[in-house]
Amino acid sequence: MANTASAKKRIRSSAKRQERNRHFRAAARTYIKKTRALIASGDLESAEEMSRKAVSSLDKAARKGIVHPRNAARRKGRLMKALAAAREA
Repeated sequence: MANTASAKKRIRSSAKRQERNRHFRAAARTYIKKTRALIASGDLESAEEMSRKAVSSLDKAARKGIVHPRNAARRKGRLMKALAAAREA
């Protein structure tokens, strides 16, 4: 347990930041899962629309420092690769 006032404040501010970041991280994961499910079901038009939301949420999370920019780029690349493969098949 924290003893100093500054350590106690860091715990409080970290908890606030963690709560705020959770929203953006969860939103990105949800859109990615929905896009992958739509690709698997063969609904490519809806998958493209959902992928735009996924890319947007990943960019927003990267911009806010919630996920590393390269992590966001890698996830977007894999998602686009899966969408392109589904279009060809």
